[in-house]
Amino acid sequence: MQRTFTLAEAALGQPSMVTIGVFDGIHIGHQQLIRRLVTEARASNRLAVVVTFFPHPDVVLRGLQGRYYLTTPQQKADLLLSLGVDYVITFPFSREASQVRAADFVDQLIHNLRLSALWIGADFALGYKREGNVAFLQAQGEQKGFSVHAIELIENGGGKISSSAVRQAVEAGDMDTARAWLGRAYAVTGRVIHGEKRGRQIGFPTANMDVWEEQVLPPNGIYAGWARLGDEWFMAATNVGLRPTFEGATSITVEPYLLDFDRDIYGETLELTFDRRLRPEAKFDSIQALIEQIARDVDETRVYLQSRQSPAR
Repeated sequence: MQRTFTLAEAALGQPSMVTIGVFDGIHIGHQQLIRRLVTEARASNRLAVVVTFFPHPDVVLRGLQGRYYLTTPQQKADLLLSLGVDYVITFPFSREASQVRAADFVDQLIHNLRLSALWIGADFALGYKREGNVAFLQAQGEQKGFSVHAIELIENGGGKISSSAVRQAVEAGDMDTARAWLGRAYAVTGRVIHGEKRGRQIGFPTANMDVWEEQVLPPNGIYAGWARLGDEWFMAATNVGLRPTFEGATSITVEPYLLDFDRDIYGETLELTFDRRLRPEAKFDSIQALIEQIARDVDETRVYLQSRQSPAR
């Protein structure tokens, strides 16, 4: 897979089949669309291309701040790679880009990507004021020589599966629903940085992760999940929150305790999954009471994860 940041930079030398969207989270609806695109592209000796956007149009046009993304741009690219995509074009979205007419954007796809087929969701629209809906794009295809394939979105029982629905599940701590709609456990990535070493002092050294400040976190609490270091996976009992038993904490931290692990990994990057919320964060009357509860959390994490396959399998 190759990744570029403009259409012109790609300048493909053979015809392509293209899908366009934000694809935040790469949930199972996105996966269905992209797998069909890749299968058809392989069968017809064409390139499978994903055009995605960063920043998210909602962030740019609605002025959203704080934690909103389900995936970092690199996580998204990695997930697309795992689906067999040939090119990922992370198009820089801006207010100026939102003014581009749909027909002009189509012309750019034809010129730079040798567009021969466009695969989109049934509710897709692009261009100025979302004028480029399915009917518009089908008319463009008939005029300019490419086919349009509109795919119905997957139902979740109460509506269409969407990034917004996944985001709401994660923010509510409903990790089972998030996993069902993502097709995998929700995960964040971050470099291990130095913290206050509170965990080490009480016998449970944690990895203080520098998680992207715009990525969604589940509610404060204790979670069972997996931590990936390079090609290795380890069970992890993770605290998300302010560590209320200790005084002075003012910002939320993500601190996994890796089971059966004893290495110095400062500066390394971890991927961390949130498979199950074990309990809310709590303030304890004593450090000893905290230690005893952490030991129970670790035991519960081990029992739960031993009944499940690690992401490496």
